[in-house]
Amino acid sequence: QVQLVESGGGLVQAGGSLRLSCAASGSIFSPNVMGWYRQAPGKQRELVAIVTSGGTTNYLDSVKGRFTISRDNANNTVYLQMNSLKPEDTAVYYCNLKNIGRAYWGQGTQVTVSS
Repeated sequence: QVQLVESGGGLVQAGGSLRLSCAASGSIFSPNVMGWYRQAPGKQRELVAIVTSGGTTNYLDSVKGRFTISRDNANNTVYLQMNSLKPEDTAVYYCNLKNIGRAYWGQGTQVTVSS
């Protein structure tokens, strides 16, 4: 069993920054992929950024240059540093772990960017 606990969401003005954290616990094996997805009201969930246990990253085009994903393998924690936030970044952000053929999700954390 794997559990993901997210923190760091909130309300911020456009141009501001937030840092999301997600700590994974349980039966976690390497290699694996950790990442962040988001879902805005009325829209489908979309991939924001992922990072492999080897450090390879991938980003949604619209967040490249503004968001940075990183991870601490020793503590099974993934971070998302979000800078230059825009109102269109407003969504519920979900942590995700892909591990030995299964996917796990966090409970989600709300990020709201005011204009």
